Amino acid sequence: MRQESETLTPVEWELMEAIWQLGGSPCVRDVLEFAYPGGEKAYTTVQTVMNILVKKNLLTVHKTGLVNFYTPTRSRREVVKTETRHLVSRFFGGSLRALADHLIDSEDLDVQELHELKKLLDKKTNEQGSDQL
Repeated sequence: MRQESETLTPVEWELMEAIWQLGGSPCVRDVLEFAYPGGEKAYTTVQTVMNILVKKNLLTVHKTGLVNFYTPTRSRREVVKTETRHLVSRFFGGSLRALADHLIDSEDLDVQELHELKKLLDKKTNEQGSDQL
């Protein structure tokens, strides 16, 4: 039997984003109409993916009448943190420094973005420096 991956596929991420944005406990129809207003995915596809997310413990499901309602078990922030750890582990040998080096050396960053990163780093440095006093 195939073990479910801890990381999210692109479609799983799309649906989780929709569920977080909708808030509460949406049903499959709510998620389908919000995430794919142009009918890009079938109802059964969305339902199947949401059930996979239940198996991954990212959603819980409760039934009212004939309708299943899904509730996230983790915040977007928590899932981003987990996904980032997987990315760093897989592509950068677990080194946040290697990820930072890659981002800084990336030709995709413009000068403004580099200045913004510097501000973030300065802020974090000041916060950690005051914690060590």
